[in-house]
Amino acid sequence: MILQTFNLSKFFEGLRALDGVSISVPREALTLIIGPNGSGKTTFINTITGFYRADEGRVEYEGRDITNLPPHRVFREGIVRTFQIPRPFKKLTVLENMLMPLNNPGEHIRNAFVKKWVDFESESVEKAYDILEFLNISHLTFEKSETLSGGQLRLLEIGKALMTDAKLIVMDEPLAGVAPALAHEILRKIKELCETGKTFLIVEHRLDIILDYADRVYVMGNGKVIAEGGKEVIEKPEVVEVYLGA
Repeated sequence: MILQTFNLSKFFEGLRALDGVSISVPREALTLIIGPNGSGKTTFINTITGFYRADEGRVEYEGRDITNLPPHRVFREGIVRTFQIPRPFKKLTVLENMLMPLNNPGEHIRNAFVKKWVDFESESVEKAYDILEFLNISHLTFEKSETLSGGQLRLLEIGKALMTDAKLIVMDEPLAGVAPALAHEILRKIKELCETGKTFLIVEHRLDIILDYADRVYVMGNGKVIAEGGKEVIEKPEVVEVYLGA
C-alpha cells in the first residue's frame, strides 16, 4: 500500500467531521471515495494532504508517518493534489502553467551556473510538451488558460500534477462540469497513468461514469467509512440507505 490512514478523526467545534477513518490505497491503481454531500470526503483528503490538522489517528505514506505535515512537506514526500475548482494562472499560457510547479534552479543561481538553468529549462519544456501530447491538449500549448473549457482545465490540472513526478495524485471531483465524452477520456488517461506507476485517490460524485474505472471503492457517510469493495459496493443496503437518507 502506498497510503494508509488509521482511525483518522477531525473535529470542528465539537462536530466530528471525520470519525475514525481507516483506508488503504494500493499502488498503481485508482482508489475512489464516494458518499453523499457532507459525508466527510473533502475533509478527509484535506486532512491527509496537510490542509487540515488531524485531531486523532495517523497517516502513513510509503510506510512513513506524515500525519499533520504541512502541505508543502506532503508535496515533497511525493503527494500532489488537485482541487474541486481548478486554479490556473489565467493570464499565463498552458505551457507556462505547466512549468509553474517546478522548482527552477534558475531562481537561485548566479551567472556561473547559467548552463544548468538552460538545461533545466530545456528539459522541463520538453517534458511539458510530452505530457500535453499524452493528454491530447498539445494544440492548446500557447493558449491562455482563461480560454480553456472546464474539461480542458481538468486535463491541465492533471498535467501540472504529472510535472512534479509525484507518485500519488489526490483529486477532488475531477469530473465536475465535464461533458461525459471528455470525462471518459480523462479517466482512460488516468488508467493509463496507473499502468506507468502513478497512483490516484479520487473523490467523485459522478458514479455513472467513474465506477467502471475504479479498482477500489470506499463509501463514506457521517464522517465514517461505511463500506468498501469493488463497484458492486453501491448495491449494499447500508450504502443505499446513506444515499437515500441524504
